Amino acid sequence: MSAITVTRVDRAELSYRPKPWPFALTHKVEIEARFAELKRRKPAVWNGPILLLYDHGIEDGVLRGSYLLSDFAAFTAWKDMQPLDAGVVDCTAATAVLTADGALMLGVMGEHTANAGQMYFPCGTPDPNDIAGDVVDLEGSAWRELAEETGIAASEFKPDSGWYLVRDGNLLLALKVLRADVSADALRARIHEHLRADPDPELSDIRAVFGPADIDPAMTGFVVGFLDYWWRNGGPCRGIAADWRRSRLG
Repeated sequence: MSAITVTRVDRAELSYRPKPWPFALTHKVEIEARFAELKRRKPAVWNGPILLLYDHGIEDGVLRGSYLLSDFAAFTAWKDMQPLDAGVVDCTAATAVLTADGALMLGVMGEHTANAGQMYFPCGTPDPNDIAGDVVDLEGSAWRELAEETGIAASEFKPDSGWYLVRDGNLLLALKVLRADVSADALRARIHEHLRADPDPELSDIRAVFGPADIDPAMTGFVVGFLDYWWRNGGPCRGIAADWRRSRLG
């Protein structure tokens, strides 16, 4: 597992400046073959447009960078092939909903999705819907994904200021903490109602994570990395143990 880092920033200033992506041009034939195989295994996946971040950096508490336009087929091939330097990162917006009783909420991806069974925060790689003029609206992307996956609007929560940037290899997860005024059980009940009513839900379940006892092998590395950071830095935690602090991620 690559080293996972978490950095706090005050804000993100991200632009849309399209340019060709050399990886997608060089590997066009292999990308098409890989996506055809993925489509055979997961017929519900589709090759929609997505945005990938390049020319980025953090200075004075601000994440700055520019996005180019690609598609899901090239994106999944890039993630599978893991080239040393393709010139981009997957800068994805996510929401970590913190309930009134101290849980963080994680979604379980549905069986029809490319990442079936994996557990992570509601999130999604930005796409052209998140472009306003020449600006990429990271908050708007996060709010849209939260509503689509859980049926709950971000306006029902109180957002913390700033972002947590979780770096895991080619992923740069921009995570916004949203505080709820209801318990984990109440929130899970609402989200389950939404999932039952959705004819094609992206999530199969929603889980509440209170502490290390709730860590699950289905959680991605970046989720475990953020949870470790959160609990080490004073985030609410139920039943944290000394051996967890010694053993997790350094």
